[in-house]
Amino acid sequence: MANDSKAGFSKEILAFIDEWKEKPGNLIMILHKIQEEQGYISEDAAEEVAKLTGTHLSNVYGVMSFYHFFKTEKPGKYKISVCLGTACYLKGGQDIYDECRNLLKLQDGKVSTDDGMFSVEPVRCIGCCGLAPVMSINGEVYGKLTKDKVPAILDKYRNA
Repeated sequence: MANDSKAGFSKEILAFIDEWKEKPGNLIMILHKIQEEQGYISEDAAEEVAKLTGTHLSNVYGVMSFYHFFKTEKPGKYKISVCLGTACYLKGGQDIYDECRNLLKLQDGKVSTDDGMFSVEPVRCIGCCGLAPVMSINGEVYGKLTKDKVPAILDKYRNA
């Protein structure tokens, strides 16, 4: 199973695709596996999945765009998750999310900074409702946030 594609699939991914390519729901399972290994699904990966499963590329993109879980942009070294669940939203979670995007100069739907250091995504619950509003960076939770606390938190990672 030599892999000469631009997608750079591991032997494990290629074996997984081979095992799943004929099964119902195969695209969802295959795309999950690729994202688990690579962190996102690149254009090259989507094209390779279409080729290896005998599926139209439009079907692969249809699944990727329907399920919000699938990421098409490589995540940053520091993955920022801002909670927009009910408690966090009511206590200013949207302001925290907007401030992160503003400070990192993320515009036009981009989720990752050009230097690959940060990515920002909204999440529905981090599980720390008593600390609302909350964000986490690579799993480290920051609670009872205000917009003015965000720059210092980001600087901690910029200077790491």
